[in-house]
Amino acid sequence: MTATQAGPQGSSTDTPARETRIRQPGVGGRGRAIGLLNGGFLLFWGLITTLPLVWAILSSFKTNGEFRTDPMGLPGGIEWDNFARAWNAANIGQYFLNSVIVVAMSLTMTMLFGAMGAYVLARYDFPGNRIVYFMFIGGLILPVFLALVPMFFVVRNTGDIPLIGQFLGLNSYLSLALVYVAFSMPFTVFFLTAFFRTLPTSVAEAGIMDGCTHFSLFFRVMLPMAKPGIISLALFNFLGHWNQYVLPLVIMQDGDKRVLAQGLGTLAANTGFRADYTALFAGLVIALMPVLIVYLLFQKQVQSGLTAGVLK
Repeated sequence: MTATQAGPQGSSTDTPARETRIRQPGVGGRGRAIGLLNGGFLLFWGLITTLPLVWAILSSFKTNGEFRTDPMGLPGGIEWDNFARAWNAANIGQYFLNSVIVVAMSLTMTMLFGAMGAYVLARYDFPGNRIVYFMFIGGLILPVFLALVPMFFVVRNTGDIPLIGQFLGLNSYLSLALVYVAFSMPFTVFFLTAFFRTLPTSVAEAGIMDGCTHFSLFFRVMLPMAKPGIISLALFNFLGHWNQYVLPLVIMQDGDKRVLAQGLGTLAANTGFRADYTALFAGLVIALMPVLIVYLLFQKQVQSGLTAGVLK
């Protein structure tokens, strides 16, 4: 007679294997609380930035009587005359054109020279590379107000340069564009240098082996690959140049050469005496529309450009 010995209780042969729960990050009471907190903060931030914009747009369509009696209410109709007064009587049209000319020149030069300088600093090793790079970085800490007085004398003296002096000096579109370029170059080089470093070296080496010169390699291979970052930075510089007020206030002293930010300041001062607030809001909407249009057109490229360095 033989006895069969039972296995130990709770062994793997008698009981099913226990399921292992893997806790996902952000799941649970604490994760949901953090998510609600982040969502609430983003909603609050969106409201405080969107509501003033909506209020300004609605106020631009009101009459002055409607604005004084019910400034937070909806307009009774569309007063296109507000935009006509702002465009013609307040000379916003001329200021708008001046801003377009200056920003077109400054943005083109900033992105071209900034991309070329950043590419060289990021992809080529030469004596003094880091010194040049840190000199650009040092420009980020230079306060604008500290440079106003020497900048004024430098720009004024450029008008005395033979041959090209007639295109420079005070009240010159080119001089103001060059000043914009000078103040935008530090961040442009800083941002694009980090972006160019993320691009694969193998592509550049293949281009050189295929017979590309360094010049053609940059414009035909590396620059198109850096398109997301360039578009993001171009939009950032566009906002800074378009909304600039202090620099043109020093350089553009002629009334007909002023840019849009100066024109809005003059319009705000004048409407304070005439109580023509709806024309002021109309001028603000005119100045705001190019920014909104550019952002809506390049929204996806901006998002991909800002995340490209992180994803890589």
